[in-house]
Amino acid sequence: MPRRLLARVRDVMAGDAGAEERLNQVVSIIAAEMSAEVCSIYVRRAGEVLELFATQGLKQSAVHNTRLRVGEGLVGEIAARAKPSSLTDAQSHPNFAYRPETGEEIYHSLMGVPLLRSGRVNGVVVVQNRSPREYEEEEVEALQTVAMVLAEVVAGGDLLSREEQLPADGNALLPLRLEGVQFNAGIGIGTAVLHQPRYVVENLVAEDLDAEHARLREAVSEMHGALDTLLQASDIATGGDHTEILETYRMIAEDAGWLARIGEAIASGLTAEAAVQKVLNDIQARMSQVTDPYLRERIHDFEDLADRLLQHLVGSGSDSELQKLPDDVVLVARSMGPAQLLDYDRRCLKGLVLEEGSSTSHVAIVARALDIPVVGCVQGVAGMIEEGEPVIVDGDNAQVFIRPGEEMRRIFFRSAKALGQRKAGYASLRELRAVTRDGERISIQINAGLLIDLEHLKDMGAAGVGLYRTEVPFMVRSQFPDVETQQKIYARVIEQAAGKPVAFRTLDVGGDKVLPYWRDAGEENPAMGWRAIRIGLDRPSLLRQQLRALIRAAAGGPLCVMFPMIAEVSEFIAARKLLDMELEREVKRGGPLPGELSVGAMMEVPALLFQLPALLRRVDFISIGSNDLLQFLFASDRGNARTAGRYDPLSPAVLRIFRDVLVQCRQADVPVSVCGEMAGNPLDAMALIGMGYRSISLSPPSMGQVKTMIRSLEIGPLETYMENLYQSDHRNLRENLRAFARDHGVKI
Repeated sequence: MPRRLLARVRDVMAGDAGAEERLNQVVSIIAAEMSAEVCSIYVRRAGEVLELFATQGLKQSAVHNTRLRVGEGLVGEIAARAKPSSLTDAQSHPNFAYRPETGEEIYHSLMGVPLLRSGRVNGVVVVQNRSPREYEEEEVEALQTVAMVLAEVVAGGDLLSREEQLPADGNALLPLRLEGVQFNAGIGIGTAVLHQPRYVVENLVAEDLDAEHARLREAVSEMHGALDTLLQASDIATGGDHTEILETYRMIAEDAGWLARIGEAIASGLTAEAAVQKVLNDIQARMSQVTDPYLRERIHDFEDLADRLLQHLVGSGSDSELQKLPDDVVLVARSMGPAQLLDYDRRCLKGLVLEEGSSTSHVAIVARALDIPVVGCVQGVAGMIEEGEPVIVDGDNAQVFIRPGEEMRRIFFRSAKALGQRKAGYASLRELRAVTRDGERISIQINAGLLIDLEHLKDMGAAGVGLYRTEVPFMVRSQFPDVETQQKIYARVIEQAAGKPVAFRTLDVGGDKVLPYWRDAGEENPAMGWRAIRIGLDRPSLLRQQLRALIRAAAGGPLCVMFPMIAEVSEFIAARKLLDMELEREVKRGGPLPGELSVGAMMEVPALLFQLPALLRRVDFISIGSNDLLQFLFASDRGNARTAGRYDPLSPAVLRIFRDVLVQCRQADVPVSVCGEMAGNPLDAMALIGMGYRSISLSPPSMGQVKTMIRSLEIGPLETYMENLYQSDHRNLRENLRAFARDHGVKI
């Protein structure tokens, strides 16, 4: 029955009749093939309304007159849940909504499925029978298959124009400001390009099932080869972690379960491309109900892979389409995979706007590596904008401006120009040292987590890597990397650092950094729970494998290791013992030991402040992690918008703590540095230098402005000025320090 039904529907779709007449023919075919007295098609219109567009069995006068809101009645519930429904007695269901103009009171059983396309519900197709009837699973699947064909008709534009389906606030063509979440800072100005699948599935019904299975196998093989070629040709090919992201896709693509489901869809009578689309629709509908953020992010992986697989199957989506892009492009998408972002010419990309995603999604990682401003979680943006409209992406303030007015465009153009000039000016500082006006040299290092970040060592003349986040390669893989894999990663980091020091922070996962292959512990306060060194000590084999890989990657050269989130001196002692065990292991193996070994601790937990003398006798250096230290110090979640700006790093309490740590480190002759957001803010960095810190580590984008500040600063007057601030009772001292900078010509 499924293949015969598909074949008949295909013949109708290939005819010359208009879209609505084709719907009328299809409902008659479905009713006849499924032995149903009624078949009706509801189309989703603007305002979240489902309108009856075609019916066989109900009163024809109800067509275009019967409407249900999404969520109203059984039809509305199917649309809202994006799932099929089958009922032997529909009228007894509490959500049944009676519409007298339809004449449906004589029908009892009902089966309906959503019209799904690209994860969106475009409508609902329903069959009904007078007598109670249990619809078989095969019938539900057959109607789902036909619904996929009908979804293409609805989306084709012949039934409803795109403009008619836009939300109300997107119709007036007035300027529109939308808010989202910052995934990457910066300002992007350009022309909207809607990222959409670049394929057209025209042939839905298979003639030769064996041939379709063969086409699928060939397309999967070609897709893998194309991903490798894409990576090799990319601007960021040196970023080894991006290779890992694409390798993760390959593992998903080779997943037996996914391919088996596509094979089953082909066996039901679909072509290979229609089978891929059907399985993707099913995954999108099912995963849309999942609340776990990591699992929801995997929808984008499947969408990316399905898009690529379909391109190989249908032979469309060539590079020529991407070559027609405007000079300045702001990509707008519901979601994207990172490989899809790499398909676009990096020189054209000025900004990215996403309806979904998170700051730790794969596409966000790649966008940051490309230094593209990104605003995510902008609900409904793809439906509020037309291709070719002007857009401004304000990544600094997590805002998107659609159709901005001339004055607003001038303001942002000036801001973007000034930002470009500042960046150009920062680039000119590359060969200049970070030295104050009175000759004090400051060591500026970078925080890194991707190999591409290491390019900034050369671009901005950084002294080294003060913090290398080793967890990033772990987060983008589908399983824990073995010692050999880790060794290769760390060896590449050391190689690209080209002799400059690199401080490797051991695995810091947990909290907001979740590994895909570890089950979430479901902690009430994960940031203060089982994470970082606590995991390493509870799972010593994981930490030992990482330390083993670091020792071997050093290959007899210098090695710097620091342990994160140390709360007690005993934790550092235990971690150092594991490192010593691995050093002994390497000696027995006959491998070279690091020529120079430096082992330190991250100062992030306030309890460690009261154990400093004991700690300083055991460490080679201290690195203050300002982000975590301040959130624990003030009991203020840095991811909570309500408290994020409530407590200022430049408060008297913070300044006194930082100065006390510095004094104790100097007395013990232990080097100390500061990493985190505080070091990357020019005014905050100025305060750190005024306290006496001479080593800071910050994110690469902050390097230029902090270096500019340092070269305009005279430390003597600042140190004298700050002596009067430590005992202040003011809430914060930011305005005092800003006034000092203004009065002394410090460029902040």
